[in-house]
Amino acid sequence: MTGQQFSLHVQPRLPERISRLNDLASNLWFSWHRPTRNLFEILDRELWWRTGRNPRVFLRCVDQSVLELAASNDTFLGAYRRALAEYDSYLEQRTAGYKPAGLGAEDLVAYFCAEFGYHESFPIYSGGLGILAGDHCKTASDLGLPFVAVGLLYRQGYFNQRIDEHGQQIAEYSYIQAEDAPVHPARDTAGNEVVVTCELAGRQVAVKAWRADVGRIPVLLLDTDLPRNEPPDRQITRQLYGGDSQTRLQQEIILGIAGVRALRAAGIRPRVWHINEGHAAFQIVERIRELVAEGIEFNAAVEAVAAGTVFTTHTPVSAGHDVFDRGVLLDYFRKLVSDLGTGEQGFLQLGSDGGPESGFNMTRLALTGSRHVNGVSRIHRQVTAEICAANWPEIPAAENPIGFVTNGVHVPTFMQTEWGDLLEQNLGPSWPYQLMERDLAKKIDDIPDGRFWYVGQQVKTAMLAGLRDRLRRQHSRNRLSEAHIHRLLKYLDPERPDVLTIGFGRRFATYKRATLLLHDLGWLKEIVDRDQRPVVFIFAGKAHPADRPGQQLMQELHRVSNLPEFFGKLLLVEGYDMGLGRLLTSGVDVWLNTPVHPMEASGTSGMKAAINGRVNVSVLDGWWAEAYDGENGWAIPPSTHTSDPAERDRHDARTLYEILQDEVIPLYYARDERLGYSPGWVRKCKRSMATILPRFNMNRVVHDYAALYYGPAARRGQHLAMDGYAVARDLAQWKQQVRAAWPGVTLRLVNTVGNRIDFSESVTIEVDVALNGLSPGDVRLECVVSRELCSDLTVPVRQYAERGASATGLRSVGDDHVFVQDFASAGPAGVDGAHRYRVELRPPWCGALHYQVRAVPSHPHLSHPYELGLMRWI
Repeated sequence: MTGQQFSLHVQPRLPERISRLNDLASNLWFSWHRPTRNLFEILDRELWWRTGRNPRVFLRCVDQSVLELAASNDTFLGAYRRALAEYDSYLEQRTAGYKPAGLGAEDLVAYFCAEFGYHESFPIYSGGLGILAGDHCKTASDLGLPFVAVGLLYRQGYFNQRIDEHGQQIAEYSYIQAEDAPVHPARDTAGNEVVVTCELAGRQVAVKAWRADVGRIPVLLLDTDLPRNEPPDRQITRQLYGGDSQTRLQQEIILGIAGVRALRAAGIRPRVWHINEGHAAFQIVERIRELVAEGIEFNAAVEAVAAGTVFTTHTPVSAGHDVFDRGVLLDYFRKLVSDLGTGEQGFLQLGSDGGPESGFNMTRLALTGSRHVNGVSRIHRQVTAEICAANWPEIPAAENPIGFVTNGVHVPTFMQTEWGDLLEQNLGPSWPYQLMERDLAKKIDDIPDGRFWYVGQQVKTAMLAGLRDRLRRQHSRNRLSEAHIHRLLKYLDPERPDVLTIGFGRRFATYKRATLLLHDLGWLKEIVDRDQRPVVFIFAGKAHPADRPGQQLMQELHRVSNLPEFFGKLLLVEGYDMGLGRLLTSGVDVWLNTPVHPMEASGTSGMKAAINGRVNVSVLDGWWAEAYDGENGWAIPPSTHTSDPAERDRHDARTLYEILQDEVIPLYYARDERLGYSPGWVRKCKRSMATILPRFNMNRVVHDYAALYYGPAARRGQHLAMDGYAVARDLAQWKQQVRAAWPGVTLRLVNTVGNRIDFSESVTIEVDVALNGLSPGDVRLECVVSRELCSDLTVPVRQYAERGASATGLRSVGDDHVFVQDFASAGPAGVDGAHRYRVELRPPWCGALHYQVRAVPSHPHLSHPYELGLMRWI
């Protein structure tokens, strides 16, 4: 028997000369500043990795003698002072606005998201959505945007992954103590901790706001794990994407409603509100409630709130949008519905996605409460426009108000230091500030091939060493013999980094098709079974603990990897997180992406590979459909067999095998013996970096958001708030009148025109409109001109369109072959109170044209010409 154990934690004391290590550990700036992370690794490399690269935990555990020695070491002190000087210089640059978008210091953007991925040591993210949100915050800090973010502090975060000897995923959770995370209590202007209350089904839940500093911007993270709350309520923010639909609803209420209240309590007054995915859309309801409490009518409050709101959707399928039962929702919102003064049906209509029996759709709520909406790639915009078409029922999907900003990556976070050093040597020290300049690509192309190859091999060698360590620990724990592990790791040899490695790392959702490579094992065996040209496939990724089909994909990979013909050539690595993702994307030779088209909203992992000089083999979906130029990687065209999943997969797998067997492997091993590498391979790697780095970096993304969405939202929000929200009231009243009258609006063509004219001639078209009580200015008539082109015609249509636009006033509606010209008012028609509109159409093209006439409501305060979703055609 042994006696009872008592806990005692001994806290080391930082010597005065290095006392500000705590400052460096407390700001998430360390997550993208490699010299800062190096300081901790220099002190004790083994402890740094054992503590999960968490600087706060590291400083609680490091030996006092190590700190004392570092404080007297000139080399360490030099590195410490340089990192501290950069940190202080960075923070001194205030967030004073963003001039390229016309944003002033007062145009504060509040960015709401359910998850944030800043660094693997702070696991409040699950995948791409969170990592993108983290990159958005980091770049907002880099660019000096006035910006604050709001999320949830998940005490158990997302799970840590283990894979057992049977390929079964095991989810493990650890509790995040506040002192171990880069957070401290958020405080109001009087210095008090920010704690707000939020009503959930008749009970008051206390919510504490913690503050994380991401460079120069604050992030408020909400937490219900407080002693004053009942045990079930303390669990609400415990796990990311854990629990049932009721837990999800509670989390989204906390995020949206308590998030707004926490900002108010902290004295933070945003002007622009960005909802990053529908989880945070309840903030719209809270902001409407605030205005109604000030005496603003409900409909006017909706307009005022929507004018300053940006909504980004990332979901490419309808089933991915959160929908809650109406009855359950009303139980949670009964008092708030009363405060809104619009009745239950008025409240439910904010998120209605169909008839009276339909659920409350969070995406629909976000669309109703925002006037600035975007998807995250060109293809995703098209998919989203179709999914959300019911929000604008009479508008063609191609013309509805949804735009897009294609995703990017935060270069300082994901580019390895060796590549940054190479670019600095060849492009100059200012290259990080010139990411969007056009001549960046040529400068990268001018880097000597040998030097480019050498740096890539350096990074790859480090990856191979890291993977060997991870896999050795994984399989030792699963009780594989040392001889077996040695055979398994034969091709992951840091001493021989010339073996072709192909990586796949992402969430194990079924549509991402992790097992597409396994479709024809005989063909795959033929590809890998060549000792002179070895190929290793490395897989990593997590499936949600409730996603059995995703976990089965993992088990199938494990099964195949243990077949004799694939042993050591197909590897499955556990513990997928941001750290492993960075390791793989920076080090593998080829990055593989095989989603079902068009279900990849954007994707960013391939961008991370490309900025590290790697090449992509990917289905032409998401971002890759915009990036691929025929020379910077390989593309798998979308299968035409969309109605037959089995035939689609067979087609895509065949294309993948052919690309690997006929192009990728031969090019990689086409080595010049004098050089030691394949010149063609290096050219493709350089082309990958040169074409993708300037276009798919987060600087461009945040600039686009600022210019296309934040700036307009700030101005529209201010405009509708003018004169005590008089403009919002006027717009709401006008919309109500138009919706009532629109069913009675009809169009009649007055005159007919011939079907042939010369290019220099014009045609006059007149239309009478029965306005049903609306004024002539309430309706705009449009002539839609489309061009019929032969399939083999290669005329540069955009050039013609631009010439025509300047000469005739035509404007594009999103298609190079379709343009719109407005009619002008021609006075009363004299028949049944109708009004006549006229246009003199001078076609900008020759050949076969078609034109149509339509009417839409028009008002100077609309954010988008088709905002109401109403349209009439002849």
